Amino acid sequence: MMRPKDLIARGEQLFKERKAITTLWQEIAENFYPQRADFTIRRYVGEEFAEHLYSSYPILVHRDLSNSFAAMLRPRKKEWFQIIVDDYDELPIPGKIWLDEAGKRMRRAMYDRKSQFVRATAEGDADFAAFGQCCITRDVNWHTESPHLLYRCWHLRDVAWAERADQQVGEVYIKWQPRIKELKAMFGAGAMHPNIDKVKKDQNLSKVDCMRLAVTSDVYAGQMDQGAGYPWMIVYLDVQNSHIINEHPAWSSGVTLPRWQTVSGSQYAYSPAAVAGLPDARLLQAMSLTLLEAGEMSVRPPMIATQDAIRGDIQLYSGGITWADVEYDERKGDVLRPITQDRRGLPQGYNERDNQMAMLAEAFYINKLTLPPPEGDMTAFEVGQRVEEYVRAALPLFEPMEHEYNGQLCEDTFDTLLRAGVFGSVQDMPRELQGREIHFRFESPLHEAIERKDASTFMESAELIRVALEMDPTALAHYDSGSALRAALEGIGVKHKHIRTERAAQEIIRSNAEQARAEEEAELAKTQATAANQFAAAQEKVA
Repeated sequence: MMRPKDLIARGEQLFKERKAITTLWQEIAENFYPQRADFTIRRYVGEEFAEHLYSSYPILVHRDLSNSFAAMLRPRKKEWFQIIVDDYDELPIPGKIWLDEAGKRMRRAMYDRKSQFVRATAEGDADFAAFGQCCITRDVNWHTESPHLLYRCWHLRDVAWAERADQQVGEVYIKWQPRIKELKAMFGAGAMHPNIDKVKKDQNLSKVDCMRLAVTSDVYAGQMDQGAGYPWMIVYLDVQNSHIINEHPAWSSGVTLPRWQTVSGSQYAYSPAAVAGLPDARLLQAMSLTLLEAGEMSVRPPMIATQDAIRGDIQLYSGGITWADVEYDERKGDVLRPITQDRRGLPQGYNERDNQMAMLAEAFYINKLTLPPPEGDMTAFEVGQRVEEYVRAALPLFEPMEHEYNGQLCEDTFDTLLRAGVFGSVQDMPRELQGREIHFRFESPLHEAIERKDASTFMESAELIRVALEMDPTALAHYDSGSALRAALEGIGVKHKHIRTERAAQEIIRSNAEQARAEEEAELAKTQATAANQFAAAQEKVA
């Protein structure tokens, strides 16, 4: 078993190596996310966050970007994820029903008010937008009458991690300061160090320096008999007393660490929005201060006063009276006169400030969050080109969120609920699902735009075929209009339950063909009967 001091030393080494990046995080937070600006300084309750800023616009663009993550990628009123497997379209109906039911149960567990999922992801989104990463842990709260998931977002100041050889996160160390009462409720009084256990009840609100560790089993040489076959070990440490409070093996780390833009040689990521916007934010604050001072000087300009002619202080506020010596000769000049100000530069200053605000909006993808509305009567080709342009611009924003962020959260949550029996016994899982790897399909504006391209392609194809039919009546034989129509209907958002299966559509086509053939045969028989009757009538007249 690894000694507590070895574990603590290993974590402290990672925190020491990570110290330089906290300076950058502090600078980013002071400009875009002042609520989190306590990486290198200590904040006090009631302290004003943004007293050093002269413009709130950098804070607003960060807020809009972080809010858009949940609104566009995790909309509460929409089923934003779907559990699938490879070749999902060919999966038998019982397998699809099981996956759909599992998705509903998983969604209920995540959005249970006690799980704190909404709170944790809201805090995580703000960290991800500003710093390019966030840390969310997922635990199961067994200490209540009804066990439930519990999500928590941690301050990046308190988290350090290391990568494995495959560039996946293999060690996560989280500094934690719970109260004694909280520790005893989670792990029981018997798990505490004697120094903690003997604390009086009136001191239960005192905080203890602790650490939560998630390390791979090849790194941690702990309870290997108990944890044999498990890939992770979760350890809770009392750092003050070098005491292991709890350690247990696990199938997952229980930590979601999405990283936006990584660079080689570092396990820490960056936010391309904050990196690009930081110079503009600094410049905007300086410009705002200059314009504020210039505006104040134009309203309340500096004054020239004649020495010994002014009696008392100069009163520049509204209604103020400045007293002058009655014997002063005004022919020598006014006793009190303003310094002439050149205000011609103010409009140019405001234009430059607006340019910086536009640059910040572009750096934080504000102008790329939605598909631009169509302009006039656009052709299908023009609509398709606009969709492609939107996809290219939005891909760097949505792809890391779906793969790194939502993907990690959903996979870890599904694995936890599956092993807890929330989806029922694994033995009752349909045979076609057993042994197959689970994937997640996400709904987002990016996927909607890609799927809608099928609809615009269908419309463009229809225009081409219409022109081709004027030249060649057999041109339609080269196009499978049925499958193209199905893809276009799915692309514009028509629900699967409103689209008949291909087999049902073929049955309707066959039935309609048979009915048309029967009607044609009946019409032919009627025509032949009429002709026969007419022929018989003619023969009678001749006879």
